[in-house]
Formats: sequence, structure tokens, C-alpha cells
Amino acid sequence: MTYRHILFYKPYGVLSQFTKDTPTRSTLKDYIDIPDIYPVGRLDWDSEGLLLLTNNGQLQHRLCHPQFGHERTYWVQVERIPDAAALTQLQQGVTIQDYRTRQAKVALLPTQPSLPEREPPIRFRKNVPTAWLEMTLTEGKNRQVRRMTAAVGFPTLRLVRVSIAHLGLDNLQPGQWRELTSGELKLLVDLAFAGSIKLKRK
Repeated sequence: MTYRHILFYKPYGVLSQFTKDTPTRSTLKDYIDIPDIYPVGRLDWDSEGLLLLTNNGQLQHRLCHPQFGHERTYWVQVERIPDAAALTQLQQGVTIQDYRTRQAKVALLPTQPSLPEREPPIRFRKNVPTAWLEMTLTEGKNRQVRRMTAAVGFPTLRLVRVSIAHLGLDNLQPGQWRELTSGELKLLVDLAFAGSIKLKRK
């Protein structure tokens, strides 16, 4: 069996699955025509950015296991300008429902990041400023980033995952995908299987 390892720039409004749940929603099948390949983790339909897919079940399991804790970095557009207290709360962990998030790296971006326009664009509220945060998490609870920013009073307007561990969007545009390079794959396998028997690469 030849293993496939794909990086995909998931557009807004696309489900992180290959089967439709409604007739109108787009899925990965509309963009990727590779059989028996599955996403590692997920991005919500209303989030954008980097999605890793593979047909290697062992690697997928390791990367999805909560103990693995690899870094995922997001650019997050929020309503209003977060103050130092809110940033500190996000960094130290906030309680969402009955769960307290792990410590995270959170910083206010000095300028709006260079990203493709979202379709459809976000709805701006008149006279309400927005800001961009860079947030790096080592966990991926359901809608976690959105719940974290809402918990400190700054609702998320747009959410883009820009990296998974050492893997980045680079020159991908929304809807595009590419294979991992051999160097990228080696780093990913070494990271996922550190301290255990290494996965046989094909």
C-alpha cells in the first residue's frame, strides 16, 4: 500500500468530510479525488485553512490522540480590540462549559494578515473595530477557539488555521492541495512517534 499525505487549504463553508449531510453543503469530495483518505482532526465548516489528510491509519491515530499535543496555529479575527487582561486569560486558560483549556500562545497581530478574501465576507458591525490574534493551541476541543474568545468577551468573526506543527499553508490557495514533501513527512513521523517504534514509511 502506498501511503498518501495531503495538505489541503479548506475554504469557508466546506465540511471536513467526504459525505454530504445536506444537499447544499460542499464537502472534501468536491476538491479531493483520492480514495480512502481521511482528515486528521477537523476544521468546522465555518473555519478555513490547513487540513491534513492521509490513508495511513496508524499515523492518523497518533496525531489525533489527545496526548500527542502538537501545535496548531490560528489567525483569528475578533470583534473589538482585546486588552492585555483578555490576552492573559487566553494564554493561561479559560473555562468553556466544564473544561479548562490548556495554556496557549496568544498574541495580538500588529497588522491584518495577508489572506485571500473570504466568500462570503464577514459581516462588519458599523463603528465596531476588529483585531487579529495569533493563537497556538496544543488541543482541539469542539469549536474551542471560538468558545475561548467568546469567554473573554471578544467573539470570533473569522478563523483560519495557518499551521499544524511544522506544516504551513505556504503558497496554497483556498481549495488547493498538495502532497507532503519527504522532508515534511519525516519530521511529522518523527514528531508523532517520538519515543516509540517508528512507522515504516513507503
